This record gives sequence, structure tokens and C-alpha cells, in this order.
Amino acid sequence: MPSRKPTRQTIAFGIALTGLREDAGLSRLELAKRIPVTRSYIGQVETGTTRCTREFAAELDKALESGTEMQDAWDDVLKTTRYPPWFADYPLAEGTASLLRAFETMFVYGLFQTPAYVRALLQDESAVEARLRRQDVLRRENPPMLSIVLLENVLWTCMGSAEIMREQCEHLLTVSEWSNVTLQVAPTGYYRGLEGAFNLATQPDGGELLYMPAARGGITTPNREDILPIVGAFSALQARALSVDDSREFLRKAVVRWT
Repeated sequence: MPSRKPTRQTIAFGIALTGLREDAGLSRLELAKRIPVTRSYIGQVETGTTRCTREFAAELDKALESGTEMQDAWDDVLKTTRYPPWFADYPLAEGTASLLRAFETMFVYGLFQTPAYVRALLQDESAVEARLRRQDVLRRENPPMLSIVLLENVLWTCMGSAEIMREQCEHLLTVSEWSNVTLQVAPTGYYRGLEGAFNLATQPDGGELLYMPAARGGITTPNREDILPIVGAFSALQARALSVDDSREFLRKAVVRWT
């Protein structure tokens, strides 16, 4: 595969490979001979200038006797390159975040969507798999804190069928009880400083990445001057939204409505 400019995804995969190779006490040449490929190809994968296939990741696992670690890394990191370029960096930041904040105006927050809801929303199966794979962050040993606000019309917009919406609202009720989740419903209205939905991932070191969808594509940015106004507007939104308890009661009414 031709060499190209490294991306965050290929660099992350390369770091994982380098760590496993060094733990095994192998040089690049020794690993290359076990597969076999050229030493330079191993170097390109480790430096992120080549995006290998999943089949090659399986060959790496076999050569390194590493179970499925490289295949899992491929699924978790390189497969995210199937996302559109304006969104590709966000799943990586989301997967390592200590705090996730989001305001949703049209659809249920992605990490809280049920499989049936996802399939009703997304037509491409690879996109469905990618969306569901992102939810693995909720099953981490130390999952992130989540502060999520849904505009109330999200719950009244039928996605697929009434049965799918009932199941989705029941799932939101369950999620709202998790200790690391603050889930609120906001009455439909205008909220100053928020022109639309957004997702914000905050890392343990304080670094942040903001994703804002648009009618055509979207914007992903780490710039503080873009993020700070959103953070302030989100705090004001939380103050005007229903309380956590009142939001649960709203969700219960939604379950009844969709039954």
C-alpha cells in the first residue's frame, strides 16, 4: 500500500504495534520475516504512513502471538477512517475522554441509541457497526462522565416505528439512572449561543475536541475560542432544561405515548 501522510488513526495503530513488537523482543526485520513482508513495510505501519488491512492485523497477531490485540486495535482505531473526514477524529477523542457533553436537537444521543434505532437511522451496515462500536466507551473499566441534553422533540420524532421508539425511551430511562450520566430533556425553544447540536469530548489532561454537525458535513475543532462559548451556552441550557428527576418523568410519559 502506498505511503501517505500519517493520520491520528494510523499513528495510534502504529504505536500499538511498536509496543507489542518491543514487548516481544523483536526488531522490525525479525517481525517482517515472520509474516513475511519487507522491513520497510513494518516501518511504514509503525510510523503511520500506511493504513494496513484487517487481514494484515491478523497476521501481526499470529507473528507476535498477541491473541487478537492488533485486530482489536484495527477495529477500534483504523476502522474509524470509514467515518467522513470531518468526523473521523472525534470517535478517537470520544473513546479516551473523561467527560462527554452533548446537545441533541434531532436524534437521540449516539452513544445512547439502541441497535434498532441506529438501524432505522442509518442505512449502511458498516455505519451501523461503527455507531454501535463507539458505544464500547460506556463499558470501559472507568467510563467517562456524561452530561447530555436532548431537545424534547427528539423523543416525539418517530424513527422506524412506535415499537422502536418505545424501546429507545425505555433505554434512555435506564441510562438516566447510571451514576456517571446526567440526562436532561429541554423544552423546545431558542437557547442563546447554541445554533444546533454539538458533541464535546474532554480528555483527562484537559484537552478538548468539539464536533458540530451541519447540513452538509460538519466541523471538528480543538480551538479554545470555538469551545469556550459552547461550554458557557451549555451551562445556561442545563439550567433551563428539566431537572434530572423531571426528565425521567418526561421519559416515562414518552414510553406511554409510544406504547
